[in-house]
Amino acid sequence: MVGRRALIAALVLLAGGIVAEAGSERPVVRTLSPAGLAKVSDYIRNEVATGKIPGAILLLQQHGKPVYSQNFGVRDVATELSMSADTIFRLYSMSKPITSVMAMMLVEEGRLSLDDPVSKYIPAFSGMKVGIEKKAEDGKVALALEPLERPITIKDLLRHTSGLPYGYYGGGMVRELYADANLFNSNLTNAEFAAKIATLPLVEQPGTVWDYGYSTDVLGRVVEIITGKTLLQFEKERLLDPLGMTETAFFVADPAKFPRIAEPIPEDRYINPSTQLRDIRRPATWESGGGGMVGTVGDYARFAQMLLNGGTYEGRRYLKPETIALMASDHIGSETKIARDQNYYPGGSSGFGLGFAVRTSVPPGTAWPLGEYRWDGVGGTFFFIDPEDDLFGIFMVQTPTQRGRIQLALKTLIYQAMGR
Repeated sequence: MVGRRALIAALVLLAGGIVAEAGSERPVVRTLSPAGLAKVSDYIRNEVATGKIPGAILLLQQHGKPVYSQNFGVRDVATELSMSADTIFRLYSMSKPITSVMAMMLVEEGRLSLDDPVSKYIPAFSGMKVGIEKKAEDGKVALALEPLERPITIKDLLRHTSGLPYGYYGGGMVRELYADANLFNSNLTNAEFAAKIATLPLVEQPGTVWDYGYSTDVLGRVVEIITGKTLLQFEKERLLDPLGMTETAFFVADPAKFPRIAEPIPEDRYINPSTQLRDIRRPATWESGGGGMVGTVGDYARFAQMLLNGGTYEGRRYLKPETIALMASDHIGSETKIARDQNYYPGGSSGFGLGFAVRTSVPPGTAWPLGEYRWDGVGGTFFFIDPEDDLFGIFMVQTPTQRGRIQLALKTLIYQAMGR
């Protein structure tokens, strides 16, 4: 559990620094300059004009109101339909914060605890082992299975310290087993998914390494077991419908909406050599809490504003401010002695909270704010929440190969426009 000092600091950040203590200097209220935002627009227009992306949407909202909202290019070069606010995007891992919020609602209600073992809800997890590569005297490497030193907990699922990785070839024997299982391309129910993943070994002991993977998908199944509903049913009941996130789901069910789906350029449709971006026109059985959602910029803006508000939106409370603060605090700091797998880790200036990367230091050459929390999706979308400046940003695009480069450039330009 995060220390009291860190929790208080996070709560101060969430307050936005608007009210200063008596006798202290008033904080600087930063705004985005028109000249700086013009450079942001020029950058995105150039990405479209040079054929790197078909189109994109950028929304920046400060003090509860849009201060920049622009659509660029087209949804799909095949249809040449203009990008618009109702365009539907594959969110991929921007699904993770939504699933994490659902779990924290259950924590607030006392129906779930961060310290609960996952096996309390999915008994098959009690028998999981850790896969360790060992070399025999003849030089051959074999996979030995070792017992867990402690159970996987709900907190491990939220902060990616469960030992459940994503699979890929060339990453060691355990990750190759996950790649062979082809979980990403399967269309199982969440119950079937959890049962299948429980038969695979962990890549590390729980609580020892931040290692990005299927943790949030398992968390989605825990939510289903506790609530007795499918993940989407619970999300719609408690978050999506009340917030007005009417376009957010796990696939696009209405054929009339198919022309609104954003697509990458034809040569940029693969996440890796064997996995193409999912066809969200096809019904999906797997309600992947870790990467399966689709939605619009307007829907995600409501979600982001609720977080920035400390858990409320339009008079309705979804989470307590202290719960948001806990989620937006670093849970893998040096005091935890948790190592960091670098394949997906969000950089040396960041820690990780309960569903988000968290800015813990200012990177050299930048003035990015401490306390910012954020995440992105392999399809190209990203968002960030900046409590210090009472600001959030959402960038919607579909480009698996260009996403990292574009995200870095845009974040730099946005904060330059703010005079940081």
